[in-house]
Amino acid sequence: MERLFEKIIMRAIDINQHMIAELGRGDERVRGYEDTFYILSQFGAYSKEFAKQITPSAGLRNRLVHEYNNTRQDVIYKSVSEAMIHYVKYCDSILKFIDEYRITDV
Repeated sequence: MERLFEKIIMRAIDINQHMIAELGRGDERVRGYEDTFYILSQFGAYSKEFAKQITPSAGLRNRLVHEYNNTRQDVIYKSVSEAMIHYVKYCDSILKFIDEYRITDV
C-alpha cells in the first residue's frame, strides 16, 4: 500500500512539473515538490485551499520513500486515508482543467 501511494504522489508531482513547464512563464519558483501543487493552483487547475490540503502528501511521499523509522504508523495511516480522498479530487481537477484549456500534450 505504501509503495502504491508513493507512486501515485510521484506521478502527480510529475504531472505538476510538466504542466508548469508547459504553462509557466519560466519564472516560477519551484524549491520543492510542495511548490508544484501551489503553482498549479495559481494557474487555476484547482483552488488555493485545495492546494493547501494536498500539499502535505509530498511530505508523506518523503516519509514513505525514506522509511523514516520514527514515523508513527497511525500518522501514516491517517495521511494515506486523507491522500486517497485528495487524489481523487486532484485527478478530477486536472482532467477538467486539461479539457477546459484543451491542453493536449500533458
